[in-house]
Amino acid sequence: MKSALITGVSGQDGSYLAEFLLYKGYHVHGLVRRSSTLTRQRIDHLQGKERFQLHYGDLGDPVSLHTLISKIQPNEIYNLAAQSHVKVSFDQPFYTGQVTALGSMAILEAIRLAAPEAKFYQASSSEMFGATPPPQDEQSSLQPRSPYGISKLYSHWMTKNYREAYGLFMVSGILFNHESPRRGENFVTRKIAKAVASIDRKGLSKLVLGNLHAERDWGYAPEFVVGMWKMLQADQPRDFVLATGESFTVRDFLSAAFSSVGRNWEEHVETDESLFRPTEVDFLRGNPAEAEAILKWRPHVIGTDLAQLMVEHEIDCLNSPTGFLVDGIDWEQVVESVFG
Repeated sequence: MKSALITGVSGQDGSYLAEFLLYKGYHVHGLVRRSSTLTRQRIDHLQGKERFQLHYGDLGDPVSLHTLISKIQPNEIYNLAAQSHVKVSFDQPFYTGQVTALGSMAILEAIRLAAPEAKFYQASSSEMFGATPPPQDEQSSLQPRSPYGISKLYSHWMTKNYREAYGLFMVSGILFNHESPRRGENFVTRKIAKAVASIDRKGLSKLVLGNLHAERDWGYAPEFVVGMWKMLQADQPRDFVLATGESFTVRDFLSAAFSSVGRNWEEHVETDESLFRPTEVDFLRGNPAEAEAILKWRPHVIGTDLAQLMVEHEIDCLNSPTGFLVDGIDWEQVVESVFG
């Protein structure tokens, strides 16, 4: 039986990846911080499963990472942990660098010393492209415009360096925006979906947002975690862009979300310049041609369809006694969809 270690297992991508790997028959180990007790709703439904095991650890503690990796000797390691909010990275640049950049360095070194046969996946980000004009692909220049993007760039290049210097199977997935009902509430897509549901069902008066003109390539997180896994099944390690190849503005996403409940977004949305980033990334659209050609991976849920899906889930949550529901995923259907 294959085993995998996932850092950031309690996050959006980590929870989906854990589910998917369990579906594939893996023994899944998840790394969580003790302080994350209140943020584990996404993985509560996995607790008690025979092949799912949580371990306490922290990317800021290289010794604990080395000890854990040495002990469990996973076949695959997925580093999904990070301070992942771009706006927050301007407010907490040191913490962002410590966790997102140096945390990945600790994992790389632990693998080199304790588990060199393990295959490693690093979660890189489209934010590394920053000011580079779209469409962005594996050969595009990297010009990040935030502490988050710069920290991801460090991890990206260190992964490449360890692959080439030590002959290790290490890859980076340069993922463009991917959303879902499990997205954090401080991310714009989830913020919009929750507000639309509350405006429609509870009479919330307005939604306040920052830059409505930013254009992003928005895909569906469950499809993207399948792409992560596929990268580690290749014969040779290489980096890939995962994206939909289409882009929408925040305004487009707003329009689709409000239209799904028969409302006009302009009647409910206000902008606040204090919510703008100090340096904006105006336009990200990926070119997933290499992933399509080599991995045979092709996403299907994009942009406006994703907005409707997320709003519907938020309405379901409002109708739930607990106010929270974990979206159910048919992994067989997702796999068939992306690999055709």
